[in-house]
Amino acid sequence: MANEQIFVGLEIGTTKISVIVAEARADDQISILGVGETPSRGVRKGEIVDMETVTECVREAILDAEDKTNVEIGNVWVAITGSHLASFNNRGSLALPGERQIEPEDLEAVEVNAKEVAIPTPNTFLHTILQAYHVDGNQNVIDPLKSEGALLEADFHIVHGIKTRIHNTLRCIESLKIGIEDVVLSSLASAQVVLSQDQKNYGALMIDIGGGTTDYLVYIDGAIRHSGVLALGGDHITNDISVGLRLPIARAELLKIEEGSAADAAGSQGGIISLKNDPRFLGCDVDRTSLETIIHLRVKEIFELIRRDIESSGEGMLDLIRGVMITGGCSKLKGIAQVAEEIFDIPVELTRARNVSGATQIFEDPQYSTAIGLTKYARLVTKNIAPESMIDRLTQGLGNLFKKRSP
Repeated sequence: MANEQIFVGLEIGTTKISVIVAEARADDQISILGVGETPSRGVRKGEIVDMETVTECVREAILDAEDKTNVEIGNVWVAITGSHLASFNNRGSLALPGERQIEPEDLEAVEVNAKEVAIPTPNTFLHTILQAYHVDGNQNVIDPLKSEGALLEADFHIVHGIKTRIHNTLRCIESLKIGIEDVVLSSLASAQVVLSQDQKNYGALMIDIGGGTTDYLVYIDGAIRHSGVLALGGDHITNDISVGLRLPIARAELLKIEEGSAADAAGSQGGIISLKNDPRFLGCDVDRTSLETIIHLRVKEIFELIRRDIESSGEGMLDLIRGVMITGGCSKLKGIAQVAEEIFDIPVELTRARNVSGATQIFEDPQYSTAIGLTKYARLVTKNIAPESMIDRLTQGLGNLFKKRSP
């Protein structure tokens, strides 16, 4: 297999580190060759807090992926998350001297114009994602390069974050002599494989609930209109259970997976759950209603915070969303869709990576949506773009590392 047909996605999550190796097919779909993974250590709420420990974990996951796929990994596409990430929508405009045909450099200039806004001093731009072009007031021009006009405008969804926190991820990977093709917003990666184009056009809210963070974004009319990250996830539910029921973390996690439900405890059948002894735990009985109440309250909080954030963005965006798609490891929690339907009052679907082939046990598990999405994203943005040398990009500075991508 030619090297250019292989894409590797790396997700450094709070609970696990995943490395997906995939091969691009002639129809632009991807076939998963295998996954390498290891429990994550040194990561808190999606952000690196112990560089040395995380680096070793990444090394283990890379080696695991190489062993399982017989592919030597030289370059990766990396997911980035964390509550330090922020986003906004902005329009750039460019007056064209005389009425003339729009050139490629005009598209670059209008993007630069859209980014001429003040962001916090420690931050750097991560993505500038095109929403739509407008020429002389003509809205949503599909191909402005075939148009003539005096005024070019473009709307963008712009994502930025703290430079040092993003750079920590890069340093961790660079120290292993692994090249970085690009850094991608986690929710943007997930959306490539869990949302169809029809869903993006119709209006969709995608929520990816992981261990330490919940990433989400909104598509309206085929374009990203909003994105965000909450520093809350499945680990917080586990911690609530541990504190509320006075259980060790490991036992609380197992109880959440095996017996937990996010549905409103008011409809619970109640009863007692008997936890057996093991070498590290003295068994006990747990009230099911108490367990379900704890889980329900935390899950409800997560969805309420997302709804509040979308409402605060203005533009009546919430009214334009026609469906909610939930993915990520925590989406497997029973009753979670029911809670989301109560909060958003629109249809909710649990989802995972679609339109991919290969190792089915991998893409059928929603916890791999982001890592798989990275490989699909990579295929989309490199199909007609010659890859740029990572060494050249690093010498230009971190701020130039993050290119515009708009799959």
